[in-house]
Amino acid sequence: MNPQTILAHYDNGQLWVAPPSNATDFGLPSAYQSSLTVRDLRIARGEIPRGFKIGFTNRNIWSRYNVYAPIWGSVYDTTLSFCEGRGTISLGSSCQPRIEPETVFGMRSTPAPDASLDDLFNAIEWVAPGFEIVQSHLPDWKFKAADSVADGGLHAHLLVGRRVPMDAIATSANELNSLLAATQVTLMKGDQTIDKGCGANVLDSPLRALHHFLLELRQCPKAPDLVQGDVVTTGTWTDAWPVKAGECWTGAFGLPLSKLEVELL
Repeated sequence: MNPQTILAHYDNGQLWVAPPSNATDFGLPSAYQSSLTVRDLRIARGEIPRGFKIGFTNRNIWSRYNVYAPIWGSVYDTTLSFCEGRGTISLGSSCQPRIEPETVFGMRSTPAPDASLDDLFNAIEWVAPGFEIVQSHLPDWKFKAADSVADGGLHAHLLVGRRVPMDAIATSANELNSLLAATQVTLMKGDQTIDKGCGANVLDSPLRALHHFLLELRQCPKAPDLVQGDVVTTGTWTDAWPVKAGECWTGAFGLPLSKLEVELL
C-alpha cells in the first residue's frame, strides 16, 4: 500500500484491503517514512502541520492492541481545534473512531539538543486537557505497530481544552512531573462513567511521555523537529472507547487541568 492510497483511504474513511505489514520488508522504519511521505502530500494540498500526537504511551493497553511501545504521528490545522471547556468534533470520514482523554502541551520554543527534563520544561508554554479522536483503517482495530504508524499514528482529530500557562502551574520539571502524574480523570458518556485514569498511566507522567517522544522524533530520518507553536498530545489516560455521532463525552480532569466536554457530530 503506497502513501497515495493511504491518504485516499484517510479521506474516504474506508477500511484498508490489507495491512501494509503484510509486505515482508515493512517494519517501523518503513512505516515512519511512509507516514512522512503522507505528511508531504498533505502539505502539498494545503494542510499545515500543527504538531504531533503520541500513541500507546499507556502501558495498561499494550496487550489489548498488541503494541508494546509508543508511536507518533502528525497533527494538522485540519484536524486540530481549541475550546474553553466545551467543543464539537465532526466524526466525518473517520474510520471506526474512538475517544481518548489526554494531556496536551504547547511549545514555547524548540527544546535544546539532548534536552533534559528541565530543558524540556523550559520549552513548554502551556498545558491543557484534550480529547483525541483516534481511528483505525484495519477491521476491529487489529494491527501491528508498523500499521498503526503508517495509519497516521491512528490520528483523526484533536480537541484542546482550556490552556493554562506553564508558569501558573509549576516552577520546575520535577514539580510538573509529579503534579501531572497524580492528576486524575473520569471519562463519561452523557451521565454514565465509562472509565477512569491518571497522568501516571502515560509513561509515568505526560512530561516523561513528551521527553520520550522528543528523543524518538530526533532519531527518525527526515522527521521535523519540535518548533515554537507546536502542540503535542501525549497519549490516553484510559482505554480508547468507541464513539458515534450524537454522543456527548466529558473528561472530568483534576487540577491543574479542567473539565472538557465534547459533542460529536
